[in-house]
Amino acid sequence: MKTLLFSLSRTLPAKFRRKGTQRGFTLVELMIAITIGLLLTAGLLTLVQAMKRTTVTQNGMSQLQDNERMAMTLIADVIQSAGYFPQPTLNSAATLMPVTGAFTTAGQSLVGTGAGTAVAPGDTLTVRYVTWGTNNGDQTINCTGSTNATQLLMVNTFSLAADPNVAGSYDLLCTFNSAQPVVLVTGIANMQIYYGVRTNPSVSNNSVDSYLDATAVTAGNYWNNVLSVKVTVTFINPMYGTLPGQSTTNVPQTIAFTRVVDVMSKTGVST
Repeated sequence: MKTLLFSLSRTLPAKFRRKGTQRGFTLVELMIAITIGLLLTAGLLTLVQAMKRTTVTQNGMSQLQDNERMAMTLIADVIQSAGYFPQPTLNSAATLMPVTGAFTTAGQSLVGTGAGTAVAPGDTLTVRYVTWGTNNGDQTINCTGSTNATQLLMVNTFSLAADPNVAGSYDLLCTFNSAQPVVLVTGIANMQIYYGVRTNPSVSNNSVDSYLDATAVTAGNYWNNVLSVKVTVTFINPMYGTLPGQSTTNVPQTIAFTRVVDVMSKTGVST
């Protein structure tokens, strides 16, 4: 019997024969494979993190540009409309914009607070004008970008308030006709406002000779002589140290945008 089994084992193909020994990976080989795998994984994680930082930064810069554009567009549209009223042959600014609240003279269209260089929450600006209403073809907007169907005195106030969700950040608010303030944009560090004023009453060419802060304009009783408004909105820089690897020394912490806006009812040569 043993002779028969030995003979059969000798005649079977090699793949069916049982090997005496089998050899696997050595410990050194396994350690090398694990090390290579860890290096590849670390490289992949580094690439993913870099792509994530780039995406967040790009989104932050895009949001900054959108916020700047929206803030300056709404502020400029409102300032340009200061003092506007419909049907001037039938109405007057003094009648449609009477003395009320911070507006101490009839027909006054601008008033503000702040010292220009004050720290956040910075200055405030209140602008008023009258819309005839969309029912009469008047598309004049308020500080929220909305219109009104019928004639209405529009009082718009721009101000800053601390962002409840981000420490050290402020929101740009619009308060329309004493309603609940509306958040226009976020991520603001400060807002400074100066007023282009004709301080010399003997000059009648409607040219600005001084830029003053609200405190100085009030002290000089120049609100009816404001011809332009210089607005600087300072935003928090999304590139400043918000993510690992971002610098806090080589980039500015804030970015300021400035625009000078003419009050359309006051500018131009007087003849």
